[in-house]
Amino acid sequence: MHILLKNVKILAPSSPFHGQQKDISIHNGIIQQVADHLEDSHATVISGENLHVSAGWMDIFSHFSDPGQEHKEDLYSGVQAAAKGGYTTVMVVPNTQPALHTKAQVEYVISKTRHSAVNVLPIGAATKNLEGAGLAEMYEMKQAGAVAFSDGWKPIQSPGLLLKALQYIKAFNGTLIQLPDDQSVSAHGLMNEGIYSTQLGMPGKPALAEELIVQRDIELAKYTDSHLHITGITTRKSVEMIAAAKAQGIKITCSVTPYHLSLTDASLINYDTNLKVNPPLRGADDVKALQDAVKNGIIDCFATHHLPQDWDAKVLEFEYAKNGMIGLESTFGVLRKHLPEVALDHLLAMLTDHPRKIFGLQQPSLQEGAVANLTVFNPDEEWIFTEADIASRSKNSAYIGAALKGRAVAVVNNGQVAK
Repeated sequence: MHILLKNVKILAPSSPFHGQQKDISIHNGIIQQVADHLEDSHATVISGENLHVSAGWMDIFSHFSDPGQEHKEDLYSGVQAAAKGGYTTVMVVPNTQPALHTKAQVEYVISKTRHSAVNVLPIGAATKNLEGAGLAEMYEMKQAGAVAFSDGWKPIQSPGLLLKALQYIKAFNGTLIQLPDDQSVSAHGLMNEGIYSTQLGMPGKPALAEELIVQRDIELAKYTDSHLHITGITTRKSVEMIAAAKAQGIKITCSVTPYHLSLTDASLINYDTNLKVNPPLRGADDVKALQDAVKNGIIDCFATHHLPQDWDAKVLEFEYAKNGMIGLESTFGVLRKHLPEVALDHLLAMLTDHPRKIFGLQQPSLQEGAVANLTVFNPDEEWIFTEADIASRSKNSAYIGAALKGRAVAVVNNGQVAK
């Protein structure tokens, strides 16, 4: 397949063409030529106003619900949603039915997505069947293609078991991902504990539920000298603790979701169940702290926490609605809209280089002779996000109808174009 990108600004610091406006010719997945005024009558042409190109974007925490809940999302629709949002690589959580806790389950995900335009990388379960009782066969899953380990939406609660997991993965330089949530603290909380939970008459979940886990897990990472990634941090104190841990040389990295960077608990005033997420939306001071942490480099990368829920799981009383929001299609527009002070180059590094470095993946190269793994986008396009922009099988997004800035146009990966 021939692909031709016309008049695109290249944003890839490791590329000899960084900052230049060029045409890019791609043949059978390989970048053949980067030059001015290229023509190819056999090529699929991608052109438009203010087009930019970077290494392909990567998400580290998405739920594709396959196997087991394909009515919410399957691997095919998940790939479509990722491509629509500009992602060429997505790490998927193990919270499927059955869980991704064996070599065979990891191989299932890889085999079903092997020929798609998006690289789908399984996160293997850290414990058997995600039950938090005994360790899963992580080494076997690593050999089969798992890129990290986690119990996903069900973080490991036992410090002793987490300690063993961190020691186990150290033998093969693995990474363990934790969602910071002590489930014994206000287990029935529906939103952030604060003035708005009081006004709305809903049980609150305090920041303490997150911060206890962050503090504990930092100590365990320090003790084991193993690599821990905390995803979905939401509070100022979490940021401060992680910054202090990094200063000590502890092997810890972290990520934040687009919705925790752009929405506060005040947004729940209309009881929109699409805003029911875990960890919950926090107050304005915490959101400001997260935005500052992105700007100054404490937060390493973004995680969409793409969690599809069908109509029945969201269109009911807030108390009974399921947690989660989709995010792959809207993330870039949300980030550009709500982080205006963050330079585009820095934003792109957090979407490309940083996540691959954390999980030991090869960095795409944007030069002649390299394999094409690219995202084409317009960083300044202002647009309204609608259901028509959603490729996911589920539509549980709080951003429908919102004005966003910056939009993915296409991805080029594995010799294919997807839009």
